[in-house]
Amino acid sequence: MFIIRNEGERPRDIEVKLLRRSPGSNGVDWFVLGDPDAARGAGHHVVALHDGWYADDVGGGVAVFSPYWEIRDTPFTVREAAPDPAPLARQANGDSEVINVRKAIFGA
Repeated sequence: MFIIRNEGERPRDIEVKLLRRSPGSNGVDWFVLGDPDAARGAGHHVVALHDGWYADDVGGGVAVFSPYWEIRDTPFTVREAAPDPAPLARQANGDSEVINVRKAIFGA
């Protein structure tokens, strides 16, 4: 997930998850999924996201904890989350259990 920052025109041909006013300007931040290099190549101003909380304009926002993300209606209400990654291949040393730590701790 990354941000496309512009003057308000919805980015085309890219999956938009959330929008907000750009902090400190009159622009719009579009939280999108896709390839940031392709977005740059298409002429968009791309802003990378790092682990943290990105508030929207109505009390929710985006939580990012690499490589996962969550769209939230409030800081504690998850509306949509990144899909779980494919299970890891079993290791050759005989370990038989693979644990999805995020799901085990947070149940999401």
